[in-house]
Amino acid sequence: MESLFEVVLHWLRLAIDAAGALWIAVGFVYAFAELIVAHARRQVASFKTIRLTFSRYLSLALEFQLAADILSTAIAPTFEELAKLAITAVIRTGLNYFLTKEIRETAEDQKHEAAVVTHTEAPFHVGARPAQA
Repeated sequence: MESLFEVVLHWLRLAIDAAGALWIAVGFVYAFAELIVAHARRQVASFKTIRLTFSRYLSLALEFQLAADILSTAIAPTFEELAKLAITAVIRTGLNYFLTKEIRETAEDQKHEAAVVTHTEAPFHVGARPAQA
C-alpha cells in the first residue's frame, strides 16, 4: 500500500510541477503577444501592463512549483532533501513576495493614472459657472 501511495504522490508532484511550467508558458505567450502588438502600434514607451500580466503568471507558477517541492519531501525525507526544500521555499517565497509587491504597485499606478486621465478629460459644460467662494 505504501508503494502505491509513493507512486501516486510521485505522479501528483509531477502533474503539479507540469502545471507550474504550463502557466509560465501561457504567461510567456500572452506577454510575447502583447509585446508584438505594442511594437506594431509603436507603443513602446512603457511595458508596465505587459510586465504586470507576466508577473501574475509567474507568481501563480511559483505557487505550483513550491507545492510540488513540498510533495517531493512528503515521504521519509532526508535532512538533505529538507534543506533543499527550505532553501527552495525561501527563494521562491521571496520571488513571489517581490512579484506580488510589484503587481500591487503597478496596479495602484495604473489606477492612479486612470483617475488622472478621467479627471483631466471631464466634460466642459457650456454656460457652467464657477463655484462662488
